[in-house]
Amino acid sequence: MKKLSMDELNRMSVEAFKKTKKTSIIIVLDNVRSLHNVGSFFRTADAFQIEKIFLCGITGTPPNREIHKTALGATESIEWEYTKSATDVLPALKTQGYKILSIEQTDKSILLHDFPIDKTGKFVLIFGNEVYGVTEDAIQMSEHSIEIPQFGTKHSFNVSVTGGIVLWEFFRRIHL
Repeated sequence: MKKLSMDELNRMSVEAFKKTKKTSIIIVLDNVRSLHNVGSFFRTADAFQIEKIFLCGITGTPPNREIHKTALGATESIEWEYTKSATDVLPALKTQGYKILSIEQTDKSILLHDFPIDKTGKFVLIFGNEVYGVTEDAIQMSEHSIEIPQFGTKHSFNVSVTGGIVLWEFFRRIHL
């Protein structure tokens, strides 16, 4: 076994990435305050060929040195847009056929592994603030809430870790 060099990884160019068919997932970051978390979402979105990210409310936007530190250039490959509130963009996405899903613990949450993922479906995944989670208004506009099962003394993951887990599960079940 040997570690692969950057050349051996055969990474596609940003131009080629922009032309590839994307996974029918849109990420909505609902008041995510940490710029490192925002950058991490860009990098994860690039890895799973996500369609777009909406940066909402207090969520920072590129260009920003702190976002770049974790995004490592993914702000150039991933389409993104800023909107004042997550609820400003959700009705239009629903009209376009996207299923609106909050990644949040609610009284009606569905565990991630139990959530039925249609391979041909289009999804909006809303991730919330590091302290307060997804806003109540965005939850009310969601068709479902999805929760990652946890078994320790804590009741939450870091939002960018949550993003990685949820996006991998969706990508895996759609493409593999």
